[in-house]
Amino acid sequence: MYPRIRDLREDSDRSQTELAKLLGMSQTGYSKYETGENDVPVAILEKLADLYHTSVDYLLGRTDQRKPYPPKK
Repeated sequence: MYPRIRDLREDSDRSQTELAKLLGMSQTGYSKYETGENDVPVAILEKLADLYHTSVDYLLGRTDQRKPYPPKK
């Protein structure tokens, strides 16, 4: 999972500092998610999935399908 959130951030040309601001946290705190030093809370996973227009399953490495599932009706 950790390389995936780093790769998505880099693909979007954002710095850790910029992404941390979007998530309302410090750059150091966010960096620990990318290195695997800290587990990513569900609330942050949901925000990242929304930000990158993907699914939490993709972020967690449970699927390689980057496009999210269709929303439930």
